[in-house]
Amino acid sequence: MSQKPSIPKGTRDFSPEEMAKRNYIFNTIRDVFYLYGFMPIETPAMENLSTLMGKYGEEGDKLLFKILNSGDFLGKVTDSEMADRNLPRLTNKLCEKGLRYDLTVPFARYVVMHQNEISFPFKRYQIQPVWRADKPQRGRYREFYQCDADVVGSNSLLNELELVQIIDEVFRRLSVNVLVKINNRKILSGIAEVIGHPDKLTDITVAIDKLDKIGQEKVNAELADRGLDANAIENLQPILSLNGSTEQKLDVIANVLASSETGCKGVEELRQLFGYINAANVQCAIELDLSLARGLNYYTGAIFEVKALDTPMGSITGGGRYDNLTGIFGLPGVSGVGISFGADRIYDVLEQLNAFPETASATTKVLFVNFGTAEEAYCLPVLADLRKNGISAEIYPESAKMKKQMGYADKKGIKYVVLVGSDEMMAGEVTLKNMVSGEQERIAASQLVQTIK
Repeated sequence: MSQKPSIPKGTRDFSPEEMAKRNYIFNTIRDVFYLYGFMPIETPAMENLSTLMGKYGEEGDKLLFKILNSGDFLGKVTDSEMADRNLPRLTNKLCEKGLRYDLTVPFARYVVMHQNEISFPFKRYQIQPVWRADKPQRGRYREFYQCDADVVGSNSLLNELELVQIIDEVFRRLSVNVLVKINNRKILSGIAEVIGHPDKLTDITVAIDKLDKIGQEKVNAELADRGLDANAIENLQPILSLNGSTEQKLDVIANVLASSETGCKGVEELRQLFGYINAANVQCAIELDLSLARGLNYYTGAIFEVKALDTPMGSITGGGRYDNLTGIFGLPGVSGVGISFGADRIYDVLEQLNAFPETASATTKVLFVNFGTAEEAYCLPVLADLRKNGISAEIYPESAKMKKQMGYADKKGIKYVVLVGSDEMMAGEVTLKNMVSGEQERIAASQLVQTIK
């Protein structure tokens, strides 16, 4: 009995119609990246685990897909090590490579390896798939595409402004109303200092980053589980629920963090960034959210998260400033900032909002019905002329029954069908049928391009 085919959970096949819509998203994002001077690169799907491990925090490391070494992968493992079942140690011996978790860490590795070939500041974009061993659920997949734009080699907050402008422009073109949430990791570091737990910054950020998902009560419980005392958790509450305008929030947090040099620097950076945003007349909604943490450990400055306003969905874009990432690979002092568009979630949002334009699902525009050898010979030059003028066209490959050919056009969503019989050939004409309206007309073959356009 043959085995029923399947694909791994958290992965998907995409039909031609779905691919047309996905390419609409990719092309929209790519065009905006290019508009702001970003140039493309690509990196391998596989990276050395030494490149990936330790860059995403403890939870991120657990979600890395690891690849067994080729050949005798058990050759370096002793019987006692197998019996001990120490998974981290076994993994180090069995796996040297892994699938990339995101595009930022491979980009940092790329910058270090190619530092003598690129000009700083270096503005790159990258549109490629990433893999995470996460539990599949709505809006969360194990294989998905990210669309990243990063600038390295510049500390200027004008880079952060440009990323906000890119977000604004992309979602304006996609007709999606969004809210951009902004915070600064220096403020979170300052908060950790003033509540007496500077050593617990990672624990605090990982916990409060879940505030929207699990609520304040469960976040507090997780903070306690991570070793924060009751007094520290109590001092954190007003910050998590702070309200008011951006200026009011910054004034309050500036007073709270007055004793923290790092925290004050974060407040100063946010004041400057919001000043830039206001001057640039960004159209989408912007919010200072002091509970925004972004769980990844490598962020050190401004952080961003984008949510769709008109449909429930998790973050559809995120990013931030990272000062130390290239230093891990031997190139210290090169600051970077970037954002990542989650193409798969954006696709789901556009589907839910019915916001894909008709052109996003574009298929063949014209089908020539095949009535036989003589008709083929007549149609082929006309078909070639359509393609030469940028009109997608095809001829049915066989002289099949009319019903079958028209059914093919209908199922594929082809708008126009061209019919050519002996009468049309004698007159130098074609019959053009509009499959949407049902109307048809005979026109000169030489006028077909102009009529379709």
